[in-house]
Amino acid sequence: MHLTMDAESRPTSAHTVVQFWRRVKIPPTPRCDRRHAAAIRAINMRSFLLNNRDELIQRCKDKVALRPSRGATHEQLSHGVPMFLDQLTRTLAAEDDGDAAGGLLISGPSGGDASALSEMGVSATVHGGELLGLGYTVDQVVHDYGDLCQAITDLAVERDAPFSVDQFRTLNRCLDNAIADAVTEFAAQRDLEVARRQAEEENERLGFLAHELRNHLHVAKLAFAALESGRLPVGGSTGAVLKRSLGSMEGLIDHSLAAIRNATRAPMHPRIFSLAIFLADAGRVAELYAADTGCALRIPEVDAQLAIEGNRELLLAALGNLLQNAFKFTRPGSEVALHAYASDAWTFIDVEDRCGGLPDGSADTMFEPFRQGFDDKRGLGLGLSIAKRSVEADRGLLTVQDMPGKGCVFKITLPLRRLA
Repeated sequence: MHLTMDAESRPTSAHTVVQFWRRVKIPPTPRCDRRHAAAIRAINMRSFLLNNRDELIQRCKDKVALRPSRGATHEQLSHGVPMFLDQLTRTLAAEDDGDAAGGLLISGPSGGDASALSEMGVSATVHGGELLGLGYTVDQVVHDYGDLCQAITDLAVERDAPFSVDQFRTLNRCLDNAIADAVTEFAAQRDLEVARRQAEEENERLGFLAHELRNHLHVAKLAFAALESGRLPVGGSTGAVLKRSLGSMEGLIDHSLAAIRNATRAPMHPRIFSLAIFLADAGRVAELYAADTGCALRIPEVDAQLAIEGNRELLLAALGNLLQNAFKFTRPGSEVALHAYASDAWTFIDVEDRCGGLPDGSADTMFEPFRQGFDDKRGLGLGLSIAKRSVEADRGLLTVQDMPGKGCVFKITLPLRRLA
């Protein structure tokens, strides 16, 4: 007894493969001729696969080509359809020789064996991991094997090649096991990737908190040391810097506690504020950095009508990070300049230092988290990343221009606003 398929009954996609097998009526095999029939059946399907191997692989490639390309290499795809066909053919050969145990070692029992993967299971596992690396989704992993099922059934109908009940059972078992093992590995590696990304995001959040707290604490210590000398009034600008630094630390801690409690916070609405006053506040902190490092600070006069729009505290912290970096790497006895100006529809804030120029290639990576472009490793390598994120949150840009042998200029670009 043989089983044939017409164009209406064959599966049309990976999603309908299971429904197809359920619709097929499997006739009984006569007991009197089972051994002889098994030999003929195995030879039929095995010969069909061997004779049409290249055609089946090409049909699968054609189906994949109709989907968005993932740029798979020949090596990455070698664990997929070609290897599956070879393993299926060897399974049929083992069953033809009466070696059922050998066939199970190649393709695994029905339902699979999680404790000991078959040869087919091992290669399917590798294939599932490779498809994840190529950006495939889980349904595309299933489609990869469903394409082969459809190619086999389509070609069998076209060439009037009848397959027996046992052959379909073997094909179905191999497909089920390969899909299950590939999807299982795909899901496991995807979960690991998600966990890794979550850990990185958590590290970055903790790094942001630690970095900003340390910056504000450093400013507070500098301001306190200046006040402790007795030469400056507590109610003056240095006292205001100390007060603002303590307030910023309190705000960071409150925000972190609210996030831990999953408390809803009112969104931080941007506002328009004076650029001149903004730079003056940043300059008071920068003067403490200048005194601590033995460098000079130059701030040219700013047009009093210029303004910027955004989250003032975050932008002030971003500019503070740039100034701290500038004084950290500027050669002692030289100068750091803080210059703001407008051109066309944009406002520019430049922080120019005398670091001697950037190391080769560092300009392309220095805004990435945990990157440090110089030999000084005292920091976490988060300041520039945090500054860039804060500026971009207010529709701005943060860039760097290298001046070899001299220094560099960090430029904040924001939409131009003017005071009413």
